[in-house]
Amino acid sequence: MTHIDDASTLAVSWWKSSASGTQSDCVEFGIVDDQSVAVRDSKNPTGPALLLSREQVAGLVSGLRDGGLDV
Repeated sequence: MTHIDDASTLAVSWWKSSASGTQSDCVEFGIVDDQSVAVRDSKNPTGPALLLSREQVAGLVSGLRDGGLDV
């Protein structure tokens, strides 16, 4: 896992879950390339982004959905 200091510098189309409500506590994802996905805080589009592998994103989503992560 790596990071980018300013997520707005990435040439990606950002999206958030369709399950996101009107609250501003969402994360956004953007496909960087065949191997990497960027994740950022939707409230801070010029803030940092994590760069994760597709496998890491799948594990994160699965853990959140199944309640297997301490949050």
